[in-house]
Amino acid sequence: MAIIKKFRIKSFKNLNTVIEFENVSLSYGERLILDNINFKINQGQVFGMLGPNGVGKSTIFNLITGLIKPKSGRILINGKDATTYPIYLRTKKFKIGYVPQHGGAFSELTLHNNLKAISEITIEDKNLRENRINYLISKFELENLRDIKAKYLSGGQKKKLVIALSLLNEPKVLLLDECFAALDVLTIEMLQNIIVNLQEENNITIILCDHQARDLLACVDVAMVLNNSRIIAQDTPSNLVKDINAKNAYFGNSFNYN
Repeated sequence: MAIIKKFRIKSFKNLNTVIEFENVSLSYGERLILDNINFKINQGQVFGMLGPNGVGKSTIFNLITGLIKPKSGRILINGKDATTYPIYLRTKKFKIGYVPQHGGAFSELTLHNNLKAISEITIEDKNLRENRINYLISKFELENLRDIKAKYLSGGQKKKLVIALSLLNEPKVLLLDECFAALDVLTIEMLQNIIVNLQEENNITIILCDHQARDLLACVDVAMVLNNSRIIAQDTPSNLVKDINAKNAYFGNSFNYN
């Protein structure tokens, strides 16, 4: 039986909707990926998306950032139809940070130079760049690694670097794609703590997707289960694991939530 360890999450009091999908559908050729889905994510919420590989979790991230457009429906960010903004404007206008499942850093650059390179794109004020870099290096306890090339960092160290890169422009929304995949237990727990601390300290809206339910449910306020192109269920973790539709489609009967 899988026992889920719950991290403490600060209750979000601001119920302003940050992201809303209205009747969104998407197909790749004849393959239906998303079928008329609807959901809302509130400011300061840690929101999780669960489901088997290939059900559309990463596709939702691509729709939010503008990498792809929906076949039908609307995607609202802060009440504005985001589909009218091209990708090069959308992430900047709505202050969206993105942590990919793979890569995200320049392997031949040092940790500091990775941050410097991205800061030159995301931070216009030259005087603020180094201050922001130093703040993030300190926040993630990377001081001793600033001159080490990214290719020599451990999995946990590299994950910290990629998250730091995504935080350079002080995003209001942070997307983490398959964030716990291929990580050891200690690194997963470190990442869970980082997520909770970011939400508590900065009131960032954080959206995670993963196919490992146990790790994701430990650090989210609300989660939804996707399967067969649709949202099967959406609720708090303690209620979601009891939902009969979520059990039948994804969890099975062996999950226990504490």
